[in-house]
Amino acid sequence: MTDTSNTSPIGRRTVLIATGATAAALTVGAAAPQAPTADAAPAAVCTLTKEMTEGPYYLDGQLVRADVTEGKAGVPLKLALTVVDDDTCAPLGNALVEIWHSDALGEYSGFVGNNGHDEPDDGTFLRGGVLTNSAGVANITTIYPGWYRGRCVHIHVKVHTNVTLTSDGSFTGGQELHTGQLFFSETTTAKVARVSPYSTNTVTRTTLAQDSIYDDGGASSGLLTLTALGSSASAGYTGKLTLGVERS
Repeated sequence: MTDTSNTSPIGRRTVLIATGATAAALTVGAAAPQAPTADAAPAAVCTLTKEMTEGPYYLDGQLVRADVTEGKAGVPLKLALTVVDDDTCAPLGNALVEIWHSDALGEYSGFVGNNGHDEPDDGTFLRGGVLTNSAGVANITTIYPGWYRGRCVHIHVKVHTNVTLTSDGSFTGGQELHTGQLFFSETTTAKVARVSPYSTNTVTRTTLAQDSIYDDGGASSGLLTLTALGSSASAGYTGKLTLGVERS
């Protein structure tokens, strides 16, 4: 079972990625997304991007937590995802940013053997989310995702507002503003693929260019800005992206 069973975008509702770059820089694709600050200039340039498929592995009401690893082995990944209002590019605080993705061997928690391994179907590893702070930033600790048949390496993401936190540590209700995916450069993924336990994943890896969902749009398609945490791939990475959402 792969994500390719549900590859149609969810409607055509759009979000924006705030770059803080000039329009000329965006035209040539030279600008990397910048996280806005509380006093960001109102004239910041925003670029339209489409939403992406939720895929078949979403589970409702996952845990609200900053660390989703649950002891899963893998290369550390520190995500800093900034949410901004599409009209003003101002940071959006108290929005819940939720992620879910596969482990190093391409398995999702909550599903039995989606990539050929014998995983129990009651797990919650590599799922969850946090509320953004006053600067609109959601900091989440996870691991670099693995891969499974038919899809490149990716992380699923949703942005919600007005959620209700429950006594069991999960959330309910609210308004879903965005559903998308986060992607990784092939250069970095190739390095991670040589590190254990990724190196034991025998499934042929689909590249960005081969993927049916990634559209080669750079930051407008959710391509993370990655920074190494050390001299080797095993030390881990930070991954940053700014998502602007349409508040209705």
